Amino acid sequence: MNKEVLLQNINKVHTTEMGIDRIKKNLKIDTNNVVEFCKSKVLDSNCKIYKQGKNWYCEIDNIKITINSYSYTIITAHVIK
Repeated sequence: MNKEVLLQNINKVHTTEMGIDRIKKNLKIDTNNVVEFCKSKVLDSNCKIYKQGKNWYCEIDNIKITINSYSYTIITAHVIK
């Protein structure tokens, strides 16, 4: 599965209220638009995107963003230790 699928569907990427809180807490970011923050990371040409199982993983700037490949829901994001 190539990353073009995710990039072509970037407009479908979204998250839940719980997801917003989780991502803000995990990344220690204070932004009103977590989805746009994550999308901008995914769209960065330096972002390493790969698929494992049912999820896309996007790694950039010591951050790993997990996106469900069917619903395009941002599940979580973590700082890579």
